[in-house]
Amino acid sequence: MPSQENECLTISVESAAKLLGISRGLAYEMVRQKKIPSLHFGRIIRVPRYALESLLKAQGAGGRTDEV
Repeated sequence: MPSQENECLTISVESAAKLLGISRGLAYEMVRQKKIPSLHFGRIIRVPRYALESLLKAQGAGGRTDEV
């Protein structure tokens, strides 16, 4: 759960790219390949914060680092 009431549960693909330190294009490609979990609302694509945090934890716990 978010620590603050106004904290969004999802972030944009662009924001996820910045957090991951990758390009916007690579982030969209990884969403397309389902390597970054995402939610689609019409033309809007959002990345759930919890899913991004889980992805990073998995990478840090011995997951493949060449995918991110």
